[in-house]
Amino acid sequence: MLTIGLTGGIGSGKSTVSKMLAELGAPILDADKVAQSTYAPGASAYNDVIAAFGRGIVAADGTIDRTKLGPIVFADPAQLARLTSIVWPRTLDRLRELVAEMRSNGQRQPIVVEAAILIEANWIPMFDEIWLVTASRDRVIARVERDRGMKPEQTEARIRAQLPDSERIRHAKLMIRNEGSLDDLRGEVKRVWQEALKRNG
Repeated sequence: MLTIGLTGGIGSGKSTVSKMLAELGAPILDADKVAQSTYAPGASAYNDVIAAFGRGIVAADGTIDRTKLGPIVFADPAQLARLTSIVWPRTLDRLRELVAEMRSNGQRQPIVVEAAILIEANWIPMFDEIWLVTASRDRVIARVERDRGMKPEQTEARIRAQLPDSERIRHAKLMIRNEGSLDDLRGEVKRVWQEALKRNG
């Protein structure tokens, strides 16, 4: 039974592919949401994140306020590395637990984990296959401006800060190129999912 890691850079269409896979019946886990759950009150990373960044990031209701934490970590690569060193291992542990729970509850289909940073976080051993969603730089910049309102220079900065696709491709079993229409993409996603079901036995 396959566990598939779905990854890709900003604006590649990774989340769109994830939604299409869900429509085809794929069980999906969103690593971003799982990561956020690790520093909820009482969760495994909560106390360590507060110890690292101070009580000033705690909201009145006891939760960690991401609008306060964000500017601290995104302004300083060392602080971001500090946060990820706390959160990423806990996220991997939780993802493994969730996959095991789904399997023990009878889930036999390939399980897809959507994770932008699975290669950077060294989560590769968790997966039987890694699928990479790619798009040309021009398409990414246009898409991010349209969907998120980010200026091209902001998107360029994000792209430069990411792992390049040339590095991601080294770890990927297959690549989903998102260069055409949504219908084109849907057809390609359907094809690769049907092939995965065959490999899954």
